[in-house]
Amino acid sequence: MRTALCQISSTTDPAENLERVRAGVRAAAGAGADLVVFPEATQCRFGVPLGPVAEPLDGPWATAVAEAADAAGVVVVAGMFTPAGDRVRNTLLVTGRGQHRGYDKIHLFDAFGFEESRTVAPGTELVSVEVDGVVVGITTCYDVRFPELYRALAAGGAHAIVVAASWGSGPGKVEQWELLVRARALDSTAWVLACGQAFSDLESKAPLGVGHSVVASPTGAVVAALGPEPDMLLWDVDTDVVARTREALPVLANRRL
Repeated sequence: MRTALCQISSTTDPAENLERVRAGVRAAAGAGADLVVFPEATQCRFGVPLGPVAEPLDGPWATAVAEAADAAGVVVVAGMFTPAGDRVRNTLLVTGRGQHRGYDKIHLFDAFGFEESRTVAPGTELVSVEVDGVVVGITTCYDVRFPELYRALAAGGAHAIVVAASWGSGPGKVEQWELLVRARALDSTAWVLACGQAFSDLESKAPLGVGHSVVASPTGAVVAALGPEPDMLLWDVDTDVVARTREALPVLANRRL
């Protein structure tokens, strides 16, 4: 399964961001990708009111992404916001090849002076999808700090786990991002496909992105990475590597808690 991580920089205009998704899908499909991953908050960046842009999975923005995925024959993962009463949900849309569903971010970013839970309601359900016989777990940003989620997805059959992020900047944050991605790959003995918003130099307490999308192998090695600028990373996920790693390092089978 060839994966494309499309590291973009979202604006506050969902229509403009939709065009970036369409362009990324075309480029990724042209490079042979099966799974095309965009960051958290692709529909609209953080730092502005999210209620006005939130829409259901059958709304116009998600429908347009689905049409782009179907036209290209790929599965697309892209961050958006869906209604949740007086708050929204931080949702990863998964669409294409007969699938159209969402993962609602479970762990909300109430850290480093930002309070996501003030405007965002948490999700409760794990989500995995199958792409060309590869089971792919779906996670969002702050989820990467919670190893139990990754172990649960791997125990449920995931060969690879996506983490789509809009990572907050600050001292040591890029290093933490890479360290956490590598650690979760080791915890789950799965590929971790980490796609972030490109670096933003806007002044904001909101997490707007640092770039540095990365792929970590089931042994925790960084096998591919981007820098801070908008770019696309391609990687072929090999499930045989997962099987060999889990045979040599059976942490999922050996765990007792």
